[in-house]
Amino acid sequence: MTTPTGRVICDITISADGFSAGLDQTEERPFGDDGGDGSGAGLHAWMFDTPDENRAEIDRLNTAGAFIMGRNMFGPVRGAWDRQWNGWWGGDPPFHAPVFVLTHHAREPQPMDGGTTYHFVTDGIASALDRARTAAGDSDVTVLGGATTVNQYLAAGLIHELRLHIAPLTLGAGTRLFEGVPPLELEQLRSRAASRVTHVTYRVST
Repeated sequence: MTTPTGRVICDITISADGFSAGLDQTEERPFGDDGGDGSGAGLHAWMFDTPDENRAEIDRLNTAGAFIMGRNMFGPVRGAWDRQWNGWWGGDPPFHAPVFVLTHHAREPQPMDGGTTYHFVTDGIASALDRARTAAGDSDVTVLGGATTVNQYLAAGLIHELRLHIAPLTLGAGTRLFEGVPPLELEQLRSRAASRVTHVTYRVST
């Protein structure tokens, strides 16, 4: 059996004080108390308000062969699946590849338009990564978030490259990157400042 050779990358937007979302997230306010209407507009203004300025980083977002995300990033449904929630991204999600969703509640795979299929993984982060790497082959696997999911992979020493998009605002509280993660040795590979964000990429020593 051939071992996949792609990297495991984290790609996540955070506030200047390290939060990927505020407190009190709901379906109507998926980013919680984010200083605005709860939509994450301030955090992600670099993507939606100034896309041309950040085209290279946006284009890199969805180039992986497979993706991993936590249940909370996938949607607001908690506990057992009581309705057919298929993510925030509509019928044709931007991933166009397999997406492995971490959850405690089993569910059949959900094919979407454009090549995205959501797979629901109930046996932990290592299993999700094994499945994602098999699906990706020699392409990269991207762990999208939220921060709680990324922190689990960082703590387990499973991330090779960390791509942070740091928005010029603070949230004060919420879901914070690096919470509960042991000290890491990071090698800065690149950084670039733009009007609504600073992009920083680190290699994570394992």
